[in-house]
Amino acid sequence: MMTTLVISEALLMVAVVVLAVIVFAMARQIGVLHERLAPIGAQTAAPALSVGQAIPRISMTTLAGTAFPIGEPLKANAVRMVLFVAPDCPICKRVIPAANDVAASSPGVELVLVGDGALPELQSMRERLDLGGVPFVTGPELALVLQVARLPTLVLLDERGVLRAREIVNTRGQIEAMIAAVRGGESSAAVNGSEKELLNAV
Repeated sequence: MMTTLVISEALLMVAVVVLAVIVFAMARQIGVLHERLAPIGAQTAAPALSVGQAIPRISMTTLAGTAFPIGEPLKANAVRMVLFVAPDCPICKRVIPAANDVAASSPGVELVLVGDGALPELQSMRERLDLGGVPFVTGPELALVLQVARLPTLVLLDERGVLRAREIVNTRGQIEAMIAAVRGGESSAAVNGSEKELLNAV
């Protein structure tokens, strides 16, 4: 009887320790998620660029350590897709392949990934997603200039470095709609409105 009681107490203690570890891990993940979702705009007083404004030329750094300028003139009618991602963003892992496919199948469209996180984690993310020659850069300057508030956020720049669209994305359809709107001269807000009407109709 005594032995059974001791074993029961030991099992209870183990269960309490395991539960405490689980709660701690969950609290840590919630904290990371909360920090990830916190608007960068709340951390700086710099005004956000508006659609139609040209971004300044910013020299970013690739994961390999080489310089990569953003904001410089591109080829005529080119569109640069700048996708802000992070290794601990589950939606990013789904959106990156979709964005890569859209860029590969759209002439004149270039995808650039801007990573937020530790370099080893970003490199692991790149290898895991098999991104090939897609430029993957780091540095907080561009996110601060564009006031990126959530991840994954897609920014579209035209050949002059002018901000044409900035939206949170989570599907291939959203990405394709943004590009179509920019190339068709519509605003991204109009596209979003059409999508909402379609959803309401369904």
